[in-house]
Formats: sequence, structure tokens, C-alpha cells
Amino acid sequence: MLKIGITGGIGCGKSFVCRKLQELGMVIFDCDREAKRIMETLPDVVEGLKSVVGEQVYTSEGRIDKRVMSDFLFANAANAAAVSAIVHPAVGREFLKFASEHTDALACVMESAILIESGLAPLVDKVICVQAPLQVRLERVQLRDGLDEASIRRRIDRQMAEEERRKYPFDCIIVNDGQEDLAKQLSEMLRDFKLF
Repeated sequence: MLKIGITGGIGCGKSFVCRKLQELGMVIFDCDREAKRIMETLPDVVEGLKSVVGEQVYTSEGRIDKRVMSDFLFANAANAAAVSAIVHPAVGREFLKFASEHTDALACVMESAILIESGLAPLVDKVICVQAPLQVRLERVQLRDGLDEASIRRRIDRQMAEEERRKYPFDCIIVNDGQEDLAKQLSEMLRDFKLF
């Protein structure tokens, strides 16, 4: 079964593209959602995070304390790398397990804003980048999350720069700007990937 990775900056419409692919018979592994689940349920990850961040990273109910985790992550790059070294490999293992459980699907899609940076790209056969102009992305995130522009720009600045992202040898680029024909682009991609 073909494994596809979908990446792109905040507000580019990765989830929208994934919903369209799901309608075509693909299964979707959402790395953000799965990482949250993994950090609260997999014993080796829980113990690893406690040892790196401290016991206080979990609430008494066993949930991640978002403030504690956020303070730790943004304190310095070494902290973020330490957490990533625990979480990203576990996400990769869970993705491969998920793919092995869905061999009857047309393809298995991994949705991840940090597919390249996390080191998860080698787990997929094809990598797709979803792109949209900055202004479109800002408007989408404002509508979706109710954030002000400055907050959104700070989030964008924490992600891989578009210039850097463009250097990656993507197998396909999908322009999701509300103008280009998305259905046509997806059909062409499916033909290129020999899925139809």
C-alpha cells in the first residue's frame, strides 16, 4: 500500500486536502492528534517526558499540562529537541502500525506540518506539499482559531520557512488558494501515483 505524507505551513489547508483524499478511499493519520494521544497513553513516552521535563508535565489526571510543556519547549532549542527525540519516533512507530492495520485502503496518508523537520518523511513513499499565499493562510487561521494576526505570524515563524520548504524534492505540490482547481490537481496526483 502506498504511504503518502502531506505537509505545509499553518493555514495552507492540509486537513481540507486530507478530507478530500479520505473521500476517495484513503485513511488519514493526523500526527498532531496522534502525538497528543501518544504523550498521554504510551508508557515509554510518558516516562521519557517525565524524566526530561519533570513529573509536573502531567496533571493529576494524567494529562499533559500545556503551560508546563509550552514553557519547557520554548525555553531553548535543546529542550524542544529533547521532547522531539521522545515523541517523534513514537509517532513514526504508531503511523507504521496504523498503515499495517489499513492495507485495504487506497493509500495511507500521514498529515504533518513538520513532516520534514521531524524526520518522519522517510516513512512515506510520496511527499506532498500543500501551499497557499500568506494572506489566505492568515485569514483561514483567523477564522478557524480566532487568533490575531500577530499571534498567527509568530506561529508561522516557528515553522519551517517557505524558502527552506521549497528546497525539498516534493513528489507533488498542491496549490490550495481557493482559486486553483483542487479536484483537478488531486486527480492528476492520483494518476501520477498510479492510484487510479
